[in-house]
Amino acid sequence: MPAPSITITAEFSGSVLAKGASDDLSATLLKHAGFQQIEDWYGRRHRLPTNTSATDQVAIATHAAEMLRAARYGVDLVPSLDVAPMSTPANTLGPYAAGAELLQLTDRIRSAGNGIDLQRAVDHLLHPEHGALERVREALEAAGEQINGLDDEAYQLADRFSFAAEFVSSAQSELVDSNSELRRIGNSQHPQTETRALPPKLPGPRSAALATSPALAKAKIPSNLGAGTADTSATVRPSQAPGPRTR
Repeated sequence: MPAPSITITAEFSGSVLAKGASDDLSATLLKHAGFQQIEDWYGRRHRLPTNTSATDQVAIATHAAEMLRAARYGVDLVPSLDVAPMSTPANTLGPYAAGAELLQLTDRIRSAGNGIDLQRAVDHLLHPEHGALERVREALEAAGEQINGLDDEAYQLADRFSFAAEFVSSAQSELVDSNSELRRIGNSQHPQTETRALPPKLPGPRSAALATSPALAKAKIPSNLGAGTADTSATVRPSQAPGPRTR
């Protein structure tokens, strides 16, 4: 009898859920990986604790899938919880392994199907302790310190690396606490009445020509720029002859 198929997926709430582990062996393997067993009217399920970080969710889900597959279970693991693409050595950039890994991360960000998948991918950039930005900031800071240690006269170059590290730190500060907002991407309903304020439209040549003259409006004279009116205005001109002088 073939082993049942097990699905490990991420819910919209952010929790990781394993379904299909109806026998004791698969349940034991999931609990060994770190899942908690739930039994209710939906049957037996396994869920990761809600306080599990995004990085740990990926690691635990991948480990659970590996153990289940080794026990000949069929496992459907969503790509956002599979650490294998992140750990596969990439040689597309030759010796620049770090850059190649960031390219893989960029591909993962672009392929995110929802806000939760996007948040999990971006977490590899923004994690305050293990994220890529923190590693870049440390490397730039270390480079500045090393320059000072090797050559006291190269303090200007060392300062440039220190300034660059501060810029990265500013980027981290700008994006701190963005996890919850990323998770809501694509799930929140934006009011239809919200529209961007547009600058007032400038009148075109025709509308400007048809506009009522302020002088005419003040004198309460209607401004009808029909063909007849245009001809009259063209032929009737105020008299240029001087009036009689008065003593």
